[in-house]
Amino acid sequence: MQLNPRQLVTQFAHMMQQELFPLLERVVGPLSKELELLSSMLALVPLERVIGTLKAATGRPAEDRAALATAFMAKTVLNLPTTRALISRLKADEALRQFCGWASVEAIPHESKFSRVFDEFADIKLPQQLHEAVVRETQKGRLIGHIARDSTAIPARERFAVRLGANMCKH
Repeated sequence: MQLNPRQLVTQFAHMMQQELFPLLERVVGPLSKELELLSSMLALVPLERVIGTLKAATGRPAEDRAALATAFMAKTVLNLPTTRALISRLKADEALRQFCGWASVEAIPHESKFSRVFDEFADIKLPQQLHEAVVRETQKGRLIGHIARDSTAIPARERFAVRLGANMCKH
């Protein structure tokens, strides 16, 4: 029996609640709803596979790209308006910092590095690559029917043009 997408998500959520969340709570302590959502996202998104091939601008291995990508995902989940707010939250929230991969406050990169890496992620279209990888992995072997309808207005005359002809009288 093939499960539909809703059933797959329900099964995945059940597995997360029964197995992953208790394990994470033993490591970092109680999880907020936001950290549960972030951990669910990290379980689905193949960050290491996509980011593992990146090199820093200096040619050195991009060791902290996965941590920075996780931090940007957390910024969205936590609805933080700026990178400075994200950095402040990382400094104050030990569980979030550990989720991202930084063991101490001193390990958190400077704001300028966040900006450079954000530009790098935008250049390589990282969100689109991750979305494509998730869809490919979760929907492989499945035919997806899709109908797209365009409702864009088309400029046209609302009345027929008056034609003069043999059978028509002039108005």
